[in-house]
Amino acid sequence: MNEPAPARLAVGDEAPDFTLTSDTGEQVTLSALRGRKVIVYFYPAAMTPGCTKQACDFTDSLDSLHASGYEVLGVSPDKPEKLAKFRERDGLTITLLSDPDKSVMRAWGAFGQKSLYGKVVEGVIRSTVVVGEDGTVEVAQYNVKATGHVAKLRKDLGLAS
Repeated sequence: MNEPAPARLAVGDEAPDFTLTSDTGEQVTLSALRGRKVIVYFYPAAMTPGCTKQACDFTDSLDSLHASGYEVLGVSPDKPEKLAKFRERDGLTITLLSDPDKSVMRAWGAFGQKSLYGKVVEGVIRSTVVVGEDGTVEVAQYNVKATGHVAKLRKDLGLAS
């Protein structure tokens, strides 16, 4: 279990492109969103307390994020059918994407060894990456907290709370 930590993205890096299936079954490709700023956040599991709080916080902020030129993509290993239930159950308006083989999470440094209740385990590392209009990383935050993260991110981006 002594694998190296996943390579994390840093400011200025080219964001790895991806195409993933959304909760509505459509294919979403990152490079198709060039010209817009994109917040890509990675979370462990739909319909768990922390992930629900974070998704609801992003949904509550979505109108003002859109007004500031940001798209929001939430990525988890959940299948699209579970993501659709998550959207329905919690009235989510953000785009939810399925990464069942975790290949995008690995490419973005959001899957690997982490500490969970004092044990080292392999899993999703709750992370948020902001991709600029040109496809480069503007913000890369790893091991973020589910609660209060969106407010902190808005502050970091210079957006009114």
